[in-house]
Amino acid sequence: MDAKPSPAPAPSPPPAPAPAPLARRLLTPLVALAGVAAAFAYVGTVDPNEPGHYPACPLLQLTGIYCPGCGGLRSAHGVATGDLAGAFGANAMAVVGYAICAALWAVWVVRSARGLPMRVQVKPVFWWSLGAVAAIFSIVRNLPFGSALAP
Repeated sequence: MDAKPSPAPAPSPPPAPAPAPLARRLLTPLVALAGVAAAFAYVGTVDPNEPGHYPACPLLQLTGIYCPGCGGLRSAHGVATGDLAGAFGANAMAVVGYAICAALWAVWVVRSARGLPMRVQVKPVFWWSLGAVAAIFSIVRNLPFGSALAP
């Protein structure tokens, strides 16, 4: 009888890499926060209500029509200085956007701290819906009954 050589054992899978230290996992969200904080600090310091600091909206200047972003700098100034009523009065849609971004950032930090990737999968219907909301907001704020939404 011929003795068959026993097959070589299958190689074991490589060990899973050790999770990065907490400081390394939080570096990217904290750098993003620093950038946003710097932008809000600048807008909070340099008042957009005083002429000459920022360029005017070209659509407003050429047509007199408020775009969805008109008043965005004034609303950021209101948020940075703690004047939320003034921020909503300047651009309510921007303030809602700031809040959504802050919530997404908080989720990003928690997921990063737990070592989980942050994945936001957005379907095309979201972009179409966002565009429709921005268009409706822009139309309403330019009509007489929606003047409360105008900056």
